[in-house]
Amino acid sequence: MLSGSEDVEADALFKRGWSISAIARHLDRDRKTVRSYLNGERIAGVRRSSVPDPLAPFTEYVKARFVDDPHLWASALFDEVVELGYRQSYSTFARQVRGANLRPHCEACSGVKGRETVEIDHPAGEEIQWDWAERRNAPWGGTSYGLLGTLAYSGRTREVLAVSMDQAHLVEAMDGVLRRLGGTARKWRTDRLATVIRPGTADVQASFVPVAKHYGAIVVPCPPRRGNRKGAVECGVKFMCGRWWRTMTATTAEDAQVSLDRFWSTTGDARLRPPGRYAEPGTLVDGVRPAWPTVGELAAGEVLMALPAVPFPATISEAHRVDDRATVAFRGNRYSVNPGLGGSELTVSHRLGTTTLEVFTPAGALLVAHRLAPPGAGMIVRTPAHRAALETAVLSQFSTARPCDRKANKPPGQAALVERAKLLGPAGTEPVVDLAALDDIVTLAFPGSTTLPDGQVSA
Repeated sequence: MLSGSEDVEADALFKRGWSISAIARHLDRDRKTVRSYLNGERIAGVRRSSVPDPLAPFTEYVKARFVDDPHLWASALFDEVVELGYRQSYSTFARQVRGANLRPHCEACSGVKGRETVEIDHPAGEEIQWDWAERRNAPWGGTSYGLLGTLAYSGRTREVLAVSMDQAHLVEAMDGVLRRLGGTARKWRTDRLATVIRPGTADVQASFVPVAKHYGAIVVPCPPRRGNRKGAVECGVKFMCGRWWRTMTATTAEDAQVSLDRFWSTTGDARLRPPGRYAEPGTLVDGVRPAWPTVGELAAGEVLMALPAVPFPATISEAHRVDDRATVAFRGNRYSVNPGLGGSELTVSHRLGTTTLEVFTPAGALLVAHRLAPPGAGMIVRTPAHRAALETAVLSQFSTARPCDRKANKPPGQAALVERAKLLGPAGTEPVVDLAALDDIVTLAFPGSTTLPDGQVSA
């Protein structure tokens, strides 16, 4: 390895016309070493490592993943390469990826800059922040809506997927988030959701007032055009998108919810979180360097208010089409209706806190009420009357008639020949022989002869 002064001297001598061999003898270095520095292959003061590059076996995989998603988080990619056998730490992995310049440049995103932020002190158990995360082109079709609830003090987040952002689905998702958190904070902070806050005001929607009273929480909207006031849940949305959504392999909403619950209870709770009262890493407090606590450790100290025994009784209504088995889908199960409604769109309703599912016609008439099956169970719930009616309808479609002979000879009939003659016209008419005219010609040519019925001439 050449030192910085030797590198400068070698470069100056080379520019004066010295040969590489002469420079090597002058510096008492190997010619190949001098040549590599002069060609820019090596940098002065940087020694080549004798240890194999631990990222080398995974370089092509990392490149391929960045082709799939140029914005894939390094921490999410680190989880993948660890499963493939990478044994170094995350900091080493990130440094190697950055040093090898493996991530492609995105010109469209290079000019995006974040807004200024400030840390806000949140007492434990005081506030939970809500926000929707909308993701289009979900693997199970359509758009996925996820409601996130984040405890502002600890940062613990839970999320529930929904098929719509209307008020009923919002209430159901809120109840699911709160029960996953184990309670509710005293204040609910939201941005100006039209289902919670009256547009243009800071007042709570009249239809949402009973919901807040049911859980005993105070609804606090963010100031106008200050969505970053709920920065804890905004960070949760960003974290979820980068660490879970981009690499999710679930193909159904039910499987995605199971994966999401596992993600937030493991990876989400393992995040390090530096509250304002903790010293920054690297500083000493009483001679001890404090470590940042995890989200799970902080959340364990939060005291939340107890939840009601049952959710707020909002009514979930969804429109679903009837399939060829006379069933409609709802939450990973299928429920029977009367046969003969295939292809029609019916309304499926469920009142939160009950175990009943009702199916209505488009006009609002009740068709049937079923017992609700566990979500994602893949069950077909069918009443005995519907089963008997469907069997009767299916069996009535069968016939006892003997099948047609597919190999029989069946030439065109008289009706087909008549139509054929019409289509062909005069050009397609069969030739007609006038025997009377022929008899006259033969008599003139051969006096005393006669024409037989078969057209032969006899003397």
